[in-house]
Amino acid sequence: MKAKVYVTLKEGVLDPQGQAVARALGRLGFSEVQDARIGKYIEVQLADDVKDVEGHLKQMCEKLLANTVIEEYRYEIVK
Repeated sequence: MKAKVYVTLKEGVLDPQGQAVARALGRLGFSEVQDARIGKYIEVQLADDVKDVEGHLKQMCEKLLANTVIEEYRYEIVK
């Protein structure tokens, strides 16, 4: 089974990389872009016999994949 993990900065945390992307898109003629936020997408392949998949994913995110002080995460389990 596979899990898709999305990690993004929390609301209110400055995102200089996202701001740079938004400015660059504006210079390229995409004037409709008002803001951009940069995040991470991680695919994790898991053994099919894992018990408490959601519990394990939460631990993975909180221990390594996301900095929970400034980032939030969500995940999808794909069977």
